[in-house]
Amino acid sequence: MTPADAVTRTAAATASSSPAQARPVLSARGIEAWHVESPVVPLIALAFTFEGGAAQDPEGKAGTAQMLARLLDEGAGPHDSDAFQERLAARAIELSFHAGPDAIGGSLKMLVKHADEAIELLALALAQPRFDQAAIERVRAQMLAGLRYQQNDPGVMASRRFFAEAYPGHPYGRPSSGTVESVSSITRDDLVAMHRRLLARGRVKVAAVGAINEEALVRALDAAFGALPEGGALTAVPATSITGLGRRIVVDLDVPQSVLRFGTDGVPWRDPDFIPAYVLNHILGGGAFTSRLFQEVREKRGLAYSVGTSLVSHRAASMTWGYTATKNERVAECLTVIADEIARLTSDGPSDDELQKAKDYLTGSYALGFDTSTKIAHQLVQIAFEGLGIDYIARRNGLIGAVTQADIRRAAARTLGDGKLLVVAAGRPTAM
Repeated sequence: MTPADAVTRTAAATASSSPAQARPVLSARGIEAWHVESPVVPLIALAFTFEGGAAQDPEGKAGTAQMLARLLDEGAGPHDSDAFQERLAARAIELSFHAGPDAIGGSLKMLVKHADEAIELLALALAQPRFDQAAIERVRAQMLAGLRYQQNDPGVMASRRFFAEAYPGHPYGRPSSGTVESVSSITRDDLVAMHRRLLARGRVKVAAVGAINEEALVRALDAAFGALPEGGALTAVPATSITGLGRRIVVDLDVPQSVLRFGTDGVPWRDPDFIPAYVLNHILGGGAFTSRLFQEVREKRGLAYSVGTSLVSHRAASMTWGYTATKNERVAECLTVIADEIARLTSDGPSDDELQKAKDYLTGSYALGFDTSTKIAHQLVQIAFEGLGIDYIARRNGLIGAVTQADIRRAAARTLGDGKLLVVAAGRPTAM
């Protein structure tokens, strides 16, 4: 082992052990954070998530939450966009925001010596975004350019159509980034109203990792989030499940190969069967080079360069969904192989050796998601958002290790079921 390898392994081991020691911290204004103190490096990483995201977009205004997220650091308080960005750059402060279907959140990373200024800028971005018209039009132009470019991207078009067919008439069926028409129609008033609804201190989850003690963190929480309103009720997102199972849909694009998106039922992260379903998914298509689909579709038949599946868990829906791409004339063959492998795994289950290898990989690789302060903060805030408990990191590998063949079969029955898939192909397949 080289000295560099030793340093890397030591750093990873240190980082991976610290998340399990997270402690809850409560500020004077009632803002809770999960805190991991680590004074080794003079850095602080903060991650935060507010309940409510693109599913709260007004009717006909898809993309509002995403535009809001992109505008929060485009000027705030007394600083226009240029001045705000210059203050961030002058102190090497990294601040970003993002929006998903169920949440809007962000992250902040700063040196300890610039922490006060970084928290001040975060507070301004959250509570006093300017929404200057020039900034709105600049961000709108960027979003529209991206949307127009994506109209020729088979992967994007397949994914959009898939979710529209899976959740018709439901907020999850709308594209989070909006459409050319919807983004063009978003007004400043829409953004102000969305900001007022979503950014509330009563709905925020926070994680802080790094060289900050509990007393300093308590002050930082109130400074960053204390000026936000407590927040009222969000629009209820009705529970739904994937529709159209058994259907195969083509999005016509003149490209030599078709991009495929396919999916079926799932279980949410909070469900007791999520961990067995997670192990099952790793065996089916989640393991990059070892999964059954990778072996059958790519290695044995050369049908595709990549193929995989993952679990999607939203607040009001969940699914198992997958992806691949293959020549137009081999789409039907590829789908047959995928369907056959799902049926075989459902009926026969994995071998004992296959199950053990999956569990060994999933438990052994878990620490790799905690090798930086920012990764730790994001993992913690996601766990908090899902309501899994502050001890989840300490429990997680034990839950995976306890998965049995009976658990796998139960999860397969609930997720893969009868094997029917909703399939969308973007391209010109000769047969489906």
